[in-house]
Amino acid sequence: MRAMILAAGLGTRLRPLTLHTPKPLLEVGGKPLIVWHIEALARAGVTQIVINTAWLAEKLVEALDDGSQFGVEISWSHEDEPLETAGGIQKALPLLGSEPFLLVNGDVWTRFDFSTLTNKSLGDDLGHLVLVKNPPQHPKGDFALANCRIAQEGLEKLTFAGISLLSPKLFESLSAGKAPLAPILRQAMDTGQISGECLQTHWVDVGTIERLNELDQQIRDGIV
Repeated sequence: MRAMILAAGLGTRLRPLTLHTPKPLLEVGGKPLIVWHIEALARAGVTQIVINTAWLAEKLVEALDDGSQFGVEISWSHEDEPLETAGGIQKALPLLGSEPFLLVNGDVWTRFDFSTLTNKSLGDDLGHLVLVKNPPQHPKGDFALANCRIAQEGLEKLTFAGISLLSPKLFESLSAGKAPLAPILRQAMDTGQISGECLQTHWVDVGTIERLNELDQQIRDGIV
């Protein structure tokens, strides 16, 4: 199985830190956010990883190179400008192949065990999403989860963790260019083709300097 790490964002909410450092290279607990993902994927047996880039792409390539230092093989999908999530995936499909792949946001941090997804079969589904309990900054959530199925509406909504297992078929009709992921997921939800689970381990959306610093301290103190 292959994985894609999303790393093309501008990181505007983390400025001035991201003026000269791409967001996935910001450090917590002594290592870049994206390295935590790469190492976790390698432990799960995922050694072929695609990373998309736009903002400060050369710094990401310089830091990670071909991935051999982590025991993985990194392929790069360069974007002249950020294509948003679905657009970036569509551009990277030739590198991802025809089988389901793991998708991970480069600006989240988690102790999630990716092997739970590498052993999962989608069957007739087009995707499987990992959700989390709503964090303070996103109290209304994104999607409802009931009986391991995800829908747009429900009694209680949870927040998308930025971790998923997706089929390339989800993007077959998508034209090249900018495109968000949410509308495509919602369309598949309406046909009952998206399953899901709620993450039970620690997870942080590292979207602000305050959350970055808090996470860094928690890791160093052994709290997470």
